[in-house]
Amino acid sequence: MSQKALVLEKPKSPFVLSSIPIPKPGAGEVQVKVLACGLNPVDTAVQARDIIPNVKYPTILGLDVAGDVEEVGEGVEEYVKGDRVFFSADYSMAHGGLQQYTLKSVSDPDIGKIPPHISYNEAATIPLTFATAVIPLLSVNPIGAGLNPTFDSKVNFDGEAALVIGGGTSVGQFAIQIYKYLGFSTIITYASLKHSDYLKSLGATHVIDRTQVSISTLFDSVKTITSLPIKNVYVASIMVEGAMEAGYACLAHGGQMATASPAPPKPDDAEATGRKIYGVFASVNIEPNKEFGKELWKNLPRLVKEGIIKPNRIEMLTGLTAVPDALPRFMNGGVSGVKLIVNPQDTV
Repeated sequence: MSQKALVLEKPKSPFVLSSIPIPKPGAGEVQVKVLACGLNPVDTAVQARDIIPNVKYPTILGLDVAGDVEEVGEGVEEYVKGDRVFFSADYSMAHGGLQQYTLKSVSDPDIGKIPPHISYNEAATIPLTFATAVIPLLSVNPIGAGLNPTFDSKVNFDGEAALVIGGGTSVGQFAIQIYKYLGFSTIITYASLKHSDYLKSLGATHVIDRTQVSISTLFDSVKTITSLPIKNVYVASIMVEGAMEAGYACLAHGGQMATASPAPPKPDDAEATGRKIYGVFASVNIEPNKEFGKELWKNLPRLVKEGIIKPNRIEMLTGLTAVPDALPRFMNGGVSGVKLIVNPQDTV
């Protein structure tokens, strides 16, 4: 049996729509019929710049996946055929998301059953993107800011202020929701004003319009909103020039700034001012993220089911053939307020 897949045959090459064999699950794996795959800026960077070491080519991209379990491998007891699942995929021919059927190891912590009230498309907005926001915010030092490593419902930051730069991005939307979950009283976001009502529904208390306020003057705008020290900042718009610097400028001495970058720069005065900066490599299947990853995925399906964490809004693409033209939009500001989702089953 064969399937359609979007294959990246070698670094920095065009995608090729190919017919390839459907992978069979090995011991401890499930075969999943992919009904939704979310696109991410990292997919663009891998295809265009080959930024992740140790990727073996040819490969299949696509990291946010939702679908139905079609077949279970030897020893799998947690899942049965027909289970609706969502998970973080891997860049490989057998485990990438941009194909009609993929494999997932059930020993990985980052797989769970989709809560009944959300769709496959909504579920595919969550796995990697939520991890990108939550790991540098909640996990223990020095991995992250350590705001709530155990998802303790009693933890509360009432009376404190937080800032999210890039609230309209998929990651930024989750950062806003995490700060709300933690009980921050003031949650300011720098985003397009057209998303204001939506971002406030997620938990933002103030939206600074990025189309009217330059990133270089963000500090002044934040000061007009609150006199509280900004001890917590999340920078989601890492590809926006000056975003890191603006977040750091807004950060109070002794504060903590999390970013969606795996290797954020460390300013010269960081130690002297007690300001800490955390990056993220959002896989929970690698050290040092494994322990927190188990805690994350133990709680994530519940948080989604209870409506504490809401999926992103969606823009649907038509089949795998739409992906090559869609990915460059991440580089020119062409994705805002939505998650790009494709259903590989729609490919003709």
